[in-house]
Amino acid sequence: MSGLNVSIGFFSLVVGMCQVLRRLSRWFLYPGAYDCLARELAGSLQLCTTCLELRMLVEIGPWGGGFGPDVILTLLFLLFAVHGASFDGASANPTVSLQEFLLLESNLATTAAKLLAQGAGMGTGWAVTKLYWSWGLTDFHFIQNLIVSECSSSIHTSLHHAAFVEGSCSFFFHLILLKLQQSHPMYRVPVLAATVTFLTYAAIPFTGAFFNPALATAITFHCSGSSFWDYVQVYWLGPFAGMLTALLLYQGNIPRLFQKNLLYSHKSKYKIPKARVAVHVEGDKLWQKRKREKNNTEPHA
Repeated sequence: MSGLNVSIGFFSLVVGMCQVLRRLSRWFLYPGAYDCLARELAGSLQLCTTCLELRMLVEIGPWGGGFGPDVILTLLFLLFAVHGASFDGASANPTVSLQEFLLLESNLATTAAKLLAQGAGMGTGWAVTKLYWSWGLTDFHFIQNLIVSECSSSIHTSLHHAAFVEGSCSFFFHLILLKLQQSHPMYRVPVLAATVTFLTYAAIPFTGAFFNPALATAITFHCSGSSFWDYVQVYWLGPFAGMLTALLLYQGNIPRLFQKNLLYSHKSKYKIPKARVAVHVEGDKLWQKRKREKNNTEPHA
């Protein structure tokens, strides 16, 4: 268990360092620069480094450390719960940033800045984790450092099925994210963490279960076994299509592209029973009839 303890210590150190980075950035940067750049960079750095270390445990841990999927899934849930609590509103996910753009919650410049920060954070996370592995603190890291340059593709099924799997994961993730967007973090964070854990458990044998284009680009695009276009279809187009489908199903439209609701009609929240409407109309007619009769009976000057 010593290797697992070192990894848990690494997780804690990464979260702590990224939290310090957020605090310093909040003090020295304007709010707009912090929201678009520093916050997304810190969140992406934290996500990438922890996911890389966890991926190493998934590949080497079962036979090198003797622990099974229950340990990995528990760590995954706890990590994403910590991410949700510490990200300070960052998404660290390009499809979430694009969703905000399509919902008119951010403009083009802000969205572009977030995407650049996410890419920079993921690239930095990959470099930091690779350096950490090179120190060989445990047997896990020694083995991982030997095989890191010879990684193979995470796509273990047909290309169309892999794109469908990543798109489906993205669809369910974004649908729940939209449903919980107004919920209190106390409820939203554990539900999203549980969702990510379940989707990862279901999809990891087929695609590695990224459903995050930036994370997939940093972790698996350099691996052999699939072409760049294959990776683009599975890890970029698949999650983007899943996000669009979830947004259209939840909203009925895509506000940035068109305002007309294609799926749902806008009806009054409060419905008046037909019987009450009929009584009201008959009452108005009776009142108008009595008023005319009264006018006719009054003497004219």
